[in-house]
Amino acid sequence: MKKSEILIQLNELFKEVLDNESIVLNGKTSMDTLDDWDSLTHVQLILSIEKKFNICFTSVEIQECRNVSLLIKVIASKH
Repeated sequence: MKKSEILIQLNELFKEVLDNESIVLNGKTSMDTLDDWDSLTHVQLILSIEKKFNICFTSVEIQECRNVSLLIKVIASKH
């Protein structure tokens, strides 16, 4: 799966989980730059990503993946 395809799918997941249709993700989007992305929604996002991509994050990956670039990297490595 290409990183651009992962980004498109992540963007849709973020819009759905965060209930915000105006979200436009890029590699630099992070918990620090996206107001709606807090610790609670992070867990919701991780669960949604695991289900969508049929993968499982390790506890370390869950803690470290606090930006879109790292999420894409981890998802790509598991496909």
